[in-house]
Amino acid sequence: MAALGWLTPRRRSSTARSVLAGEAAAEAARKTSQQFEADARARTDADTAPAEPVFPVVGDVSAAAFFDLDNTVMQGAAIFHFGRGLYKRKFFQRRELARFAWQQTWFRIAGVEDPEHMQDVRESALSIVKGHRVSELMSIGEEIYDEYMADRIWPGTRALAQAHLDAGQKVWLVTAAPVETATIIARRLGLTGALGTVAESVDGVYTGKLVGEPLHGPAKAEAVRALACAENLDLSRCAAYSDSHNDIPMLSLVGHPYAINPDTKLRKHARERDWRLRDYRTGRKAAKVGIPAAAGVGALAGGTAAAVALHRRRR
Repeated sequence: MAALGWLTPRRRSSTARSVLAGEAAAEAARKTSQQFEADARARTDADTAPAEPVFPVVGDVSAAAFFDLDNTVMQGAAIFHFGRGLYKRKFFQRRELARFAWQQTWFRIAGVEDPEHMQDVRESALSIVKGHRVSELMSIGEEIYDEYMADRIWPGTRALAQAHLDAGQKVWLVTAAPVETATIIARRLGLTGALGTVAESVDGVYTGKLVGEPLHGPAKAEAVRALACAENLDLSRCAAYSDSHNDIPMLSLVGHPYAINPDTKLRKHARERDWRLRDYRTGRKAAKVGIPAAAGVGALAGGTAAAVALHRRRR
């Protein structure tokens, strides 16, 4: 019995330890389970939460996007490609093509606008298109888009525009190129429409006068502001995209400015203000970032080439 008496307390002690061990194991299991659940929630949050706020915001109809055309949506100047198409059709002579090409090159190298030079080009273009029908220029532009422009659209910029469209927002081109050319491109890309330089016409015939001034620099910002007012847009929720420092007024007008394939001045300005940058050029093209895009004089020079071609054709 003595032996049994000695064993009984031990069995009780063992039972107590077993209970303690079981309780400890259960507590550890509960804590482990809670940790697993916490880790799973963290992984889910990491997978679903974006690195930055989703933009553009789906369903935000008070927002829209404004895209510069030359070197932002399209490689090179649209109006220059249009001139190439006209030259191919032998609508004007090689010497005239060389003259317009030089005018564009001069602007690209100088990077500044000579008011007298711009005035000369503008008056020349308007005097030549006077009396021609708008429909004539539009029909030619449709053909030339397929030949020279369609393959020069930057896929990256096109995707940005499509993101706004998919979000239910309107997307506009804003360019110094003639509004007729810009409208063709906007329609082919499925965009909402285009803001461009407007030459006055009456009953579909050019009068030889310009409505205001070329849509360049500050004029672009004014056009965007006017359109935003008409469309009841909140500019602080809108986005604008451009490659040129000349478009800083337009970019500064919106809440979401983007520098696309930026020239040196715009790149610096964008970095100072923490604007988003996108560069879709490769090697050789990106190395030329310091050469300004032909936005003002270059576009008008190309417009003059188109006008000359129409003049030749009529004669």
